[in-house]
Amino acid sequence: MAKINKTIIGDGHPCYITFEIGPTHNGLDSAKRLIKHASDAGANAVKFQISDPDREVSDKKQMFSYGILKNKETGEIETVEEPLYDLLKRRSLPDEQWIELKQYSDELGIDFFSTVDFKENIQLLEKLGCYSIKIGSADVNHFPLIRQAAKTGMCIQLDTGMATLGDIEKAVDVVRSEGNENIIIHHCPSGYPARLDSINLRIINTLKNMFSYPVAFSDHTPGNEMDIAAVVLGANMVEKTITEDRMTPSVEHIMSIEPKEMKNFVRTIRDLEKALGSGRRIMHNDELKKRNLLRRSVFLLEPARKGQRLGDCKVEFRRPGLGIHADQFELLKDNVFIKDIESGQMVQFSDLSWK
Repeated sequence: MAKINKTIIGDGHPCYITFEIGPTHNGLDSAKRLIKHASDAGANAVKFQISDPDREVSDKKQMFSYGILKNKETGEIETVEEPLYDLLKRRSLPDEQWIELKQYSDELGIDFFSTVDFKENIQLLEKLGCYSIKIGSADVNHFPLIRQAAKTGMCIQLDTGMATLGDIEKAVDVVRSEGNENIIIHHCPSGYPARLDSINLRIINTLKNMFSYPVAFSDHTPGNEMDIAAVVLGANMVEKTITEDRMTPSVEHIMSIEPKEMKNFVRTIRDLEKALGSGRRIMHNDELKKRNLLRRSVFLLEPARKGQRLGDCKVEFRRPGLGIHADQFELLKDNVFIKDIESGQMVQFSDLSWK
């Protein structure tokens, strides 16, 4: 089990739904609108990406490619390139605005956390009073950063895109070495959007069997089909990117859901959880009533006399099953009638002797 704020995450508990805003907001006001949409939809948390592009990117001309949506009707995609520095700079905000966004999230009652790049980001999350820190896929082997995050005692979310199982084991060991067992492991297919043949949802079960921690699915595909499949396979948490407009020509918008889709996304997962049930065979009262109407009872094809054995009577099995059931007939065939019964009547337990 893991815990973020007051919410327990793990098997036997509702799926924890995070809406990712980090790559898709375009400033403070946009971020606030998306937080409000996430809260209204019923999500558990919003996630951002706090970074310092000037320190993180040494080569300001390093290019990054991704897909953008050109036509919603046809699904036409165009691959574009831009400097990674420019991309990261767009989502960068000053500390005072992160403080404002955290306060706004608190007002709406939705959890707030972020991916971090440097120890100063971790210190900022501590200052904000956050309950979780996420380590991005590219930093799964950044042990100094992971160790610093683990020391806070917050829930550590480990993204594992492009990581081997050995890489994941080492990262988990670093967190545990600091006495922190509050861990969530993310399966995060790479790509913007991810290719179907790279999603590999079955790894969710592998991760759950290998580690004693909750497993999350960070979705990099359009729509909600992969999230539904992940929950069916046992994901304890899903992370889905949201946007104000999927046509926005920037990274990750293409695979995001828009405001009009957010409530349905959450509702679909909640409905799915109800439908999945507990793994036990549970019969509800309305099912029991319907079952008895459809099953069969013992009916007499000729009159029965007082003292006559049930097994000596000519009977037929008809609906409804409100009398002696067909599966009870052989057990009761030596019981005798305590009164005369007319032909065509349903045989009741009260019609027979009990010795």
